[in-house]
Amino acid sequence: MGRYHQGSLAVQERVGVRELAEHVGRSIGADIRDVAAAFLAQQPHLVVGAADGAGRLWASLLTGAPGFVRATGPDRIRVSGGLPEGDPLAGALATAGTRVGTISLDPRTRRRMRLNGTLAVAPGGFAVAAEQVFSNCPKYLQKRQPLELVADGPGVVRRGDALTPGQERAVRAADTFFVATTAEADGVDASHRGGMPGFVEVLSPTELLWPDYAGNAMFLTLGNLAADERAGLLFPDWEGGGLLQLSGRARTEFGADGSRAVRFRVEAVVEGLHPGRLRWSTPEYSPANPPHRGSTTR
Repeated sequence: MGRYHQGSLAVQERVGVRELAEHVGRSIGADIRDVAAAFLAQQPHLVVGAADGAGRLWASLLTGAPGFVRATGPDRIRVSGGLPEGDPLAGALATAGTRVGTISLDPRTRRRMRLNGTLAVAPGGFAVAAEQVFSNCPKYLQKRQPLELVADGPGVVRRGDALTPGQERAVRAADTFFVATTAEADGVDASHRGGMPGFVEVLSPTELLWPDYAGNAMFLTLGNLAADERAGLLFPDWEGGGLLQLSGRARTEFGADGSRAVRFRVEAVVEGLHPGRLRWSTPEYSPANPPHRGSTTR
């Protein structure tokens, strides 16, 4: 697998960052270095993106005591536990050969690491053979502190094909979400998006729009969407521990002024309260967040 497929290359060319992307892309490898292994071992949660049995993309969240994700070799991680029954990715994470994208994000330090690869079933959990491993800068990450691990939870509480009014309010209030995308043979990628509350617009119960802020110039997410419109979104309720998962299709809109936005069409919705969920403090917003109309910093 090369660093970039044709979708990412096309977006890089359009935006004019091919040379920069080639330089930044040198950080992508298949090896898990010691500093990355130490980082993983300290984290209490892991975001995983994959396709379900019907081909829909989803992102979900696994939580455990630090050490539940650990490197077991130079290009392999082991994850203890799994997702509760009813989560849209529960079956995929119990199926050998599933292509997965993962992101480990530490709100305490504003650090994040992505690892994409192929899943193998293991006793009490699963393993991932790494194909792409790299870190990202702390831009747009809100700082939070863990407060409480909640042991019980009903699991999935609502399913649908459009957002309810309460879910619309949750999306408008979000300062963080995760997006899973794919480009078939190049596997699945899970990425982070952050900004001030309101940066994700709810245009209707089945349509969202968010700005694409300047990042690392790789354009892995937008590149995947150029090749395959399927996407899965995860909106965590940091303070309550709930999860809002959306699956649908997305496309990038390029403005004449150089701006970019992503328009997402909702096809399926799952809302849940997983057992073992972690509650976090209110955020200290990233100083990199662009101002948003009506937002205030705290």
